[in-house]
Amino acid sequence: MSNKQLKNRQLKEPELSDKDLGFGERSSHGKRALNKDGTFNVIRRGIPLLNSFETYHRLISMSWMKFNMYVLLLYFISNIIFAGIYLLVGIEGLQGIIGNTWMDQFYEAFFFSAQTLTTVGYGRVSPVGHAAGVVAAIESMAGLLGFALATGLLYGRFSRPEARIKYSEHAVIAPYKKGTAFMFRIVNERKNQLIEVEAALSMGMRKETNSNHRSFYNLKLELTKINFFPLSWTIVHPIDEDSPLHGMTQHEFTTSEIEFISLIKAFDDTFSQTVYARSSYRAHEVVWGAKFLPMIEYGPHSTILNIDKINEMEKTEFPPAI
Repeated sequence: MSNKQLKNRQLKEPELSDKDLGFGERSSHGKRALNKDGTFNVIRRGIPLLNSFETYHRLISMSWMKFNMYVLLLYFISNIIFAGIYLLVGIEGLQGIIGNTWMDQFYEAFFFSAQTLTTVGYGRVSPVGHAAGVVAAIESMAGLLGFALATGLLYGRFSRPEARIKYSEHAVIAPYKKGTAFMFRIVNERKNQLIEVEAALSMGMRKETNSNHRSFYNLKLELTKINFFPLSWTIVHPIDEDSPLHGMTQHEFTTSEIEFISLIKAFDDTFSQTVYARSSYRAHEVVWGAKFLPMIEYGPHSTILNIDKINEMEKTEFPPAI
């Protein structure tokens, strides 16, 4: 885009080009501000060491696979430590040990530790003497507290409302009515009901060629709100004369460090709370001259939504500039 075109566009819509979404005006030099999964592409440094250990927040917000791995790892490490302590205080402190080798005794101490930690206690092996009894008492208390914390974390993870809104992998610039439009699709991957769904779309781009600063625009949408969200929703920004994309060629589009940032807000009927979803599209993730294929089929008694078809599109004729 030429400097003259950009200057005219800024004069036409000063209230849009002066917006700052919180990412700052300095150009990120090709780096996206918002990751595809909705997390911010920011690394925090200079935090005091003690303040960086946000254990509860990390355990609540991390993925289920990572959370389960941490729980299993902590469980095995705890039993290994207590099994080693039992061997250090003397294997004779555990009545019922039948292993002769050091490894067999360690295995039996490990499994006794697991029984004590979980308060199962099968009964063949039991502590005798003060030293082994003290260790077993400490371990049983640690097990009660540990499993109480794990139960609280599980409840917190299950009860935390979180939208699972799937974005199309690519956005498109396609024919729209008598002009063109920027479009992408979203769909609710869960069977729960989302109501009062609102969409907001912003765009950041470099102000001028070789400039280290960028402008932000709030893009006008065909629809900003739908009452119900049982099917897919194609979010459309018409590229008319008021759009900052109007008159832009594909080369200008790819060299302006454009990033589209989407924010979806909805009311989750299951949790009775408001949930959010966000994602972004860089210029290379926008397909020019394509349109989405239908995701919906109509059966004899119901409507079928094929979520796996959210990324399906086909090429269409398209002008060299929008």
